[in-house]
Amino acid sequence: MSKVLIADDEDSMRQLVARAIAMDGHQTVTAQDGAEALEILTREDGKFDLLLTDIQMPVMDGIALALSAARDFPDLTILLMTGFADQRERASNLNALVHDVVTKPFSVADIRTAVADALAAKKR
Repeated sequence: MSKVLIADDEDSMRQLVARAIAMDGHQTVTAQDGAEALEILTREDGKFDLLLTDIQMPVMDGIALALSAARDFPDLTILLMTGFADQRERASNLNALVHDVVTKPFSVADIRTAVADALAAKKR
């Protein structure tokens, strides 16, 4: 299946999302902030099918991560998550780089569907 990098500063959210999408057979790697996610992406030479990142995180937020990842790995599909309306608005300027923004809180079914949609769009 697909390889997904998950970046979120909340441990419980990282674990929930990783377990949810692993149910569909995806391999998951997690990072606690954008800087760690960018390190992993660089170390792995961008060999991920999807970057799933929270927007609001310490050290490097999801928008900065998305911009860096899109610049360095243009074939990487990016899906953002946020629980804040103002962050969702900031992300709207990234439509060319980001597949979608998933609003928190979401159900396990919601995140699995969002990931499936993003991966399906990548294949088109």
